Amino acid sequence: MPCMSENDQLEELITQTLDGVLQTIPAYMQEIEQNKAELKVENPKEFVYGIIMGMALGMASTAVATIRQGMPTEEDQIRVRDMVYSKIPQIRERIFS
Repeated sequence: MPCMSENDQLEELITQTLDGVLQTIPAYMQEIEQNKAELKVENPKEFVYGIIMGMALGMASTAVATIRQGMPTEEDQIRVRDMVYSKIPQIRERIFS
């Protein structure tokens, strides 16, 4: 099996990170629903959507920084954003349906 290019490694790492974030949705939905009064949350689904998007962007950027052994470049940040945004339909489906 040939070695993966750095770009392929980044894409794979971002995809794995996003898949991991998607797995956390049910736990967050339950947690926020149970604590919405204390958290002063009117719409738990929108709140979880914000959490998940923030986690996805933050964790994917951190993964890129780890591979790069430094701050992600602007190109890296755009790639992360584009990959996370491409998952918005899946994220919304898991939260809102």
